[in-house]
Amino acid sequence: MADTTLKEKTSKGLFWGAINHGTTQVLNLVFGIFLARRLTQADYGILAILSIFTLVAGSIQAAGFSQALANMKKPTHNDYNAVFWFNILAGGIMYAILFFSAPLIAMFFHQPVLVDVSRFTFLAFLISAFGIVPNAYLWINLRNRELATANFWGLMISGCTGIWMAYHGFAYWSLAWQQVIYITVVNIIRYYYTRWIPTLPVDFTPIRGMFKFSVKLLLTNILNTVNQKVLTFVFGRIFTINTVGIYDQANKWNTTGSSFISNTINQVAQPVLTAVNNDAQREQRVFRKMTRFTAFLTFPAMFGLAMVAHEFIVITITDYWASCVPLLQILSIGGAFLPFYILHQNMVISHGRSDIYLYCTIGQIIVQLGIVLLFSHWGITTMVMAYSIFTILYLFVWQMVTTPLSRISIWQSLKDILPFLLIAAGCMGGTYIATRSITSLPLLLAIRIVVASLLYFLILKLLHAEILNECLQFAKNKIKKNN
Repeated sequence: MADTTLKEKTSKGLFWGAINHGTTQVLNLVFGIFLARRLTQADYGILAILSIFTLVAGSIQAAGFSQALANMKKPTHNDYNAVFWFNILAGGIMYAILFFSAPLIAMFFHQPVLVDVSRFTFLAFLISAFGIVPNAYLWINLRNRELATANFWGLMISGCTGIWMAYHGFAYWSLAWQQVIYITVVNIIRYYYTRWIPTLPVDFTPIRGMFKFSVKLLLTNILNTVNQKVLTFVFGRIFTINTVGIYDQANKWNTTGSSFISNTINQVAQPVLTAVNNDAQREQRVFRKMTRFTAFLTFPAMFGLAMVAHEFIVITITDYWASCVPLLQILSIGGAFLPFYILHQNMVISHGRSDIYLYCTIGQIIVQLGIVLLFSHWGITTMVMAYSIFTILYLFVWQMVTTPLSRISIWQSLKDILPFLLIAAGCMGGTYIATRSITSLPLLLAIRIVVASLLYFLILKLLHAEILNECLQFAKNKIKKNN
């Protein structure tokens, strides 16, 4: 009975997680197309430079307490309340520091406009401090439908505002306002669903209890942010603002693809793995099934994005952005492996081993910084290629450090991953070669998507892939239930 209940919760969580992040990516795609047609490379470059400061500050204010709450079997109101007030305090301090640091940021990147726009953009993470606890509550209880609804309306309202501003000549300010409005709307809806209200006085005792676990996650989250944005930071210093904008555009579309799978998995992985980590065999089954599900989605999605990158970019945001195509193709191949990082990270967190998470991330960022500096004189394409190759190879390190916890060997993981990788690569490669003679870009894009999707589906069907059959059965059950 417990297995069935957990399976139903996981399936429902994955379903609504997929709806949530699928909707997110579709809306980001639509809004991104309209914005990229009106804004310049420099506009995107300005906001891209600021993203590393916003994300690091956001990590500091959250301080890993969301994961710490998720690792509790039954967090109380007092636990949530302590985390809320800590987030508000940390958010206010970080905003004040960044507000007065704005002139230094502008000076470092040789962009005077960053002073005003940074002070406004940084409001987004200050506002987000109010929503961390309601978001954690919904996440821990696998209420992904509510999270999906909040995200949908946040994107709709902020996206429409951003497009209106872009078409009325507000340039990079349209992107800044889009960020601030998005988090404001999402927070309001999160509070509507949770009906959770902070209280006074505050007892910070739970913070002290979580600190040993969460401080390592805090450091890890900061390092992860630096790791993800290191290229943007380096490019902002050594290249023109237009080059930063080109890279940011490529990385945005790559992230749109990979984060759909990563975030879908992340919304259920830690709560589910925490629930089963006292049963080794059950945990192993759950983890391997999540690995197969991730491979089933990520390889066709990301390899497919690399295959259609040229026609997709030119059709949607015009050939003005054609220079980002090679970067997008390289990033997409590396991005196919990022969702597996999420699985391994959630495995160690669910076992309370935030120290492993921290040390692996430190090792990763040290080597990646070395690679970036080593290849910095070879040009942007070579730097991105070296960065992506290392991202793929470092997954083996994560596999080795999680093996004692999961009891899943590298060979078992390869058996779960490689079939989907090889089938997806074969389908995309075959489709690319077979359709090279088509000259109409819209027709080429449509045919490549349809042919590659059908080919991938048919091969898995012929091979009786268990994960495909389970997904189809789940979809049938949902249709019957709704009818």
